[in-house]
Amino acid sequence: MNKEQKTNELFSAYSGANMPGAAVMVIHKGKPLLNKTYGMANLETVTPVTAQTNFRLASVTKQFTAMCIMMLVERGELTLNTLLVDIFPNFPKYGSKITIWHILQHTSGLIAYESLMPDTATRQILDKDILQLMIEQDSTYFAPGSTYRYSNTGYAMLAIVVEKISGQSFPQFLQTNIFEPLRMENSVAYQHGISEVKSRALGYTVKGDSIVLSDQSLTSAVLGDGSIYSSVNDLFKWDQALYSEKLVSAEMLKQAFTPNLETYGFGWRIDEYKGHFRVHHTGSTSGFRNVMMRFPDDEFTAIILTNRRDLEVASLAEALFDLYRP
Repeated sequence: MNKEQKTNELFSAYSGANMPGAAVMVIHKGKPLLNKTYGMANLETVTPVTAQTNFRLASVTKQFTAMCIMMLVERGELTLNTLLVDIFPNFPKYGSKITIWHILQHTSGLIAYESLMPDTATRQILDKDILQLMIEQDSTYFAPGSTYRYSNTGYAMLAIVVEKISGQSFPQFLQTNIFEPLRMENSVAYQHGISEVKSRALGYTVKGDSIVLSDQSLTSAVLGDGSIYSSVNDLFKWDQALYSEKLVSAEMLKQAFTPNLETYGFGWRIDEYKGHFRVHHTGSTSGFRNVMMRFPDDEFTAIILTNRRDLEVASLAEALFDLYRP
């Protein structure tokens, strides 16, 4: 069985005109070794996935949110040690111990906004709502900096920080400072009724013999932790930019890729796979599962975007590394 056949076997669960699909890219030394698509972006219209199809990235968004913060730091508009109370004067006293650094690395202890949403909620929660929820709290899970706890709240707060410091909306800042300079022409931080996602994949969940549309949830409108839509073609440009100083300095990128507690940096998990240094992040939300797995020392990246919620994808990226690593 050759590499193409093995790849098709790996992604057989995403294949066919009646199945939510996947876009897959393997990059080595600046060139795609593999750029393959499977299944449907939209089952109702029988629209196939292409390399231009835009998937909701979910938590793969966090690396972009972190980059926005790093850019503001390098411009001198913010520091990694800036406190929440320095940015939001009406923030409770507990914010006097939480730095931007803590939030980037999930050591802030901020209360999970998901746990504060009422069971009766019917309206999608927004980043500004999360800020208000945090203002209503009087404590954190633990002393900031002492423990790791993955926090969607923190990255929603970072998006609000970007807006407060830059004077632009978070989607505008992304567009002006990342997407346009890198020519990521179809990537967008989606806002219902405000922006449009071109070539959009709808999200689904496969349950036995049935396929259920599960494109949105009550948390799908939060920008900082998971709102970006992008394609494998656009993420190729993002991946390549991370080898350069187009966005921030090499020194800042080094900090982003330096692990703290639980091997987390700035928007990336950092560890090793089979002895190879790895920076990576998954994204999981209603209707979507994605992964971006980079091996910088090998100049190797695997990107998998899917609009099927029920299957795990990180192991598929590892399998691609095993299969395609020169």
